[in-house]
Order: sequence, then structure tokens, then C-alpha cells
Amino acid sequence: MDDLEYNLLTLFADGGPMMYALVLCSLVALGVIIAKGYTLWVAHRDTEQILGEVAELTEQGRMDEAIQRCVDTPGPTAAILLAGLRRIEDGKVREDELEQVINTTGTIELGFLERGLVILATVANVAPLMGFLGTVAGMIMAFASIEMAGDVDPTLVAGGIKVALLTTATGLLIAIPTNIGYNFFVTRIDKLIVDMEQGTQQLLGLVWDMERRGELEMVGRAVPSPGPTREEPPAGGGRDPFSPPAPGLDEPTGKDRPGD
Repeated sequence: MDDLEYNLLTLFADGGPMMYALVLCSLVALGVIIAKGYTLWVAHRDTEQILGEVAELTEQGRMDEAIQRCVDTPGPTAAILLAGLRRIEDGKVREDELEQVINTTGTIELGFLERGLVILATVANVAPLMGFLGTVAGMIMAFASIEMAGDVDPTLVAGGIKVALLTTATGLLIAIPTNIGYNFFVTRIDKLIVDMEQGTQQLLGLVWDMERRGELEMVGRAVPSPGPTREEPPAGGGRDPFSPPAPGLDEPTGKDRPGD
């Protein structure tokens, strides 16, 4: 174990100044992966349970208990259900308001779920570039040694080449697991989006059922105005009010108009 630690410290020292930046990137990526993994696990943990319990409680008319259950459950699905149930608990809701609150809550929850992914994507892209930068620096050191010695001696260029290989390998070792974690989290977020859609459909189904049973009043709907009705022409051969006026004496008829 002591030999391993010594070898790692030696490799770190031989890698040059770029190793400090690479280690910092690895620590940042590790922290984000741990935090994001826990957050997404909590967000998805009770999804099926909250959907079933809210459906059961609302069918029994226990709206207050359903709302409290959503308050006690973390996750985006519970947040959408909570936002909708609070709008319909008093038995009256505007149709456009319900749609707006669902969209707003979904956008907020999605932004929370995607928080930190930009950091992972940045580390996954920057770490190999830092490694390549260390590679360039190492090769510059190697050619500088050859220039100063005036002779190509393997011992002179070995140090620069070693720096180049160490930084490149370190950058790739950081970027590969970070990229895997990023893609895994994107997949989990897609699954949570499906859960949010299930919660939205369940909420809309509840609203329709309550409205059909007369337990909920939808206000603010746009009532279409009746279209114009065609009246009977007046007696005596009067003109239909919806027919176009006849051309006057000074107005050319269709066949005498310019261009015909």
C-alpha cells in the first residue's frame, strides 16, 4: 500500500503542473456524480407509490390527505400532483390556470433535475484537452532539451515524453467515467420526464372525473358566439341582406371590368 501511494505521488509529480488542474476536475466531477446520483434516486424512488396513493385517496374524496401525501413525498411527479390538487381542492378552477400551473411546475422541476449536468459535460470535454495541453508542453520540454544538448540522447527527451504520456492518460481517465455518468443521468432524467407525464395524465383524468360528477366547476372557458343566421328575404322581392349588392349603373359588370 505504501509503495502504491509512493508510485501515485511520483507519477503526480512527474506529470507537471497540469496534473493539479486535472485532479481538480476529477474532484469536481466526482462530487457532482455523487450528488446527482442521490438526487435522481430520491426523485424516482416513490413515484409509483405516490401515483397509486393519490389515485386511491382522490377516488375516496379525501383530497386533504392526498395533498398532504404529495407534500411529504419528494420528486417531480409529486410536485406536479401537488400543484394541481391545490388548484382544484376548493371545487372551482380556471381551465387555463390549471394548464399553466402544470407547465410551470414541470419546467421548474426539469430545471432542478438537469442541474449539474453542464458541469459534467464541461469536465468530460475539458479533461482530455488539458491532457493534450500537457502532452504539447511535454514535447516542447523534450525538444528544448535536445536543442540545449545539441544531440539526440534518449535520456534527455525521456522526461518530456513522460510528462506528455502522463497528462494524456490522466485526462482520458477522468473524461471516460465522467462521460458515462453524464449519459446515465440523462437516461434517468428521461425516465423521470415520463413519470411527470404520468402524473399529469392522472391529474387531468381526476379533473375530468370530478367535473363529470359535478364536484368541480371549470370557469373561464371561452364560449363560442353563435354564427350569423340567414334571414328570409322580405316580402315583395327584397334583396337578401347576405347577398352582395348589385352593381350600379356606373359600375362595370364582371365581363366589362378592366382585365377581363
